Amino acid sequence: MATGVKISVIGAGSAQFSLGLVKDLCLTESLAGSQVCFMDINQERLEMIHKLAPRYAAELGADLRFESTTERRASLQDADFVINTAYVKGHHHERAMREVTARHGYYYGGVHLGAFYQLQLTLEVARDMEEICPDAWLIQSGNPVFAGCTLMTRETGIKVCGLCHGHYGYREIAATIGIAPDDVTWQAPGLNHNIWLTHFIYQGRDAYPPIDEWIETKAEEYWRTHVAMHTHDVQMSRGAVHQYHMYGLFPVGDTVRRGGWWYHTDTGTKKYWFGEPWGGPDTELARPIFVENLEKRIAEMTRLASDPKASLVEAFGYTKTREQQVPIIDGLVNNHEGQFQVNVPNRGALEGLLDDVVVEVPAIVNQKGIQPLHVGSLPPKIMLEQILPHWLEMERDLLSFKTGDRSILLWSALESHQTRSYDQAVAVLEDLLAMEGNREMAEYLRFPSGW
Repeated sequence: MATGVKISVIGAGSAQFSLGLVKDLCLTESLAGSQVCFMDINQERLEMIHKLAPRYAAELGADLRFESTTERRASLQDADFVINTAYVKGHHHERAMREVTARHGYYYGGVHLGAFYQLQLTLEVARDMEEICPDAWLIQSGNPVFAGCTLMTRETGIKVCGLCHGHYGYREIAATIGIAPDDVTWQAPGLNHNIWLTHFIYQGRDAYPPIDEWIETKAEEYWRTHVAMHTHDVQMSRGAVHQYHMYGLFPVGDTVRRGGWWYHTDTGTKKYWFGEPWGGPDTELARPIFVENLEKRIAEMTRLASDPKASLVEAFGYTKTREQQVPIIDGLVNNHEGQFQVNVPNRGALEGLLDDVVVEVPAIVNQKGIQPLHVGSLPPKIMLEQILPHWLEMERDLLSFKTGDRSILLWSALESHQTRSYDQAVAVLEDLLAMEGNREMAEYLRFPSGW
């Protein structure tokens, strides 16, 4: 028997997300009769997704209803689930900020300015939900998942679950060393974009020895000949293996991109650690290609939306994605139990962190809710050199956001390994905050009195 729900999608004009969500809903019969409300402030993209979704559902014979609005509060009315995937400023603003930092001698950013606008949005959504749909689940699917979910957990009573897909890096590890990803059992707990492969089991045996054998016999040839298939193709890079040797556990997904400053000093260094042709996703070579591919996808979706004769099933396929939003909704509503990788308040799941810090851990999902598994502790070296510094960075971001203390951002600039003087840090911070797109943040953030 199917159970229909209302799902509000905030930031529905995404190039990567909304059609995948519709596909998964169409292919989940137990959620037939559901209603999806697309919300975006970009009217053109909103109209595009609202044209595509019902046509795709009709081609598959799925019983779904769709509506759209540019008003966030309207989209939340009677919602059972809210999925926030919105990106406030966008990739072009991020590039403009990198151009500012480059003028001050920083390579590819180099200065952490926090996530003011993203945090502002996530908190506004959660507070609107407290008023309009207080019993709904908020599934946070846009960055920063770690800081955003921790903030909403602390400041509101909304049920929050953050999702990312970086954990699927375990599948690339398995495939590269020659074992079937579907036959692997695994755990990779930590913080979002900072997770570590603690369990890797294949046919009842520890699969770390096959990783070691691959490193010993095949890694050098792989690094010499492998050309990245996409900008984020770094899971089996030299940098990932180096981190494994440093910490004793394999970094998974976006964790590989964090590492330490020594992996990120210049393009040549990045290519050494993360491979050709771009040196990983965080370079002046890769990011334009990534953004260009997103824009091409939007252009193709717009073309299909304008062509009533085009087959959307032929264009987008008819198999489920690996995204977790719809299966989790199905588990919560219809008791179709499953285990998922989620970002939820710690509450003892990962030892060594406060209960109200959001951690990324496996969880059982059913009608009882989202129940994180107790995963114990990570090795002390990972905690001291990766997890705890990441946590403190997040806490500084939240403190700056909550108090408006500009000196916290200055401290972060001073701590950058690329900063060579106090004056350099002050100048780059002033120029970043003087950008037109950062005006609201600049007006809110002030130095303490007497500074």
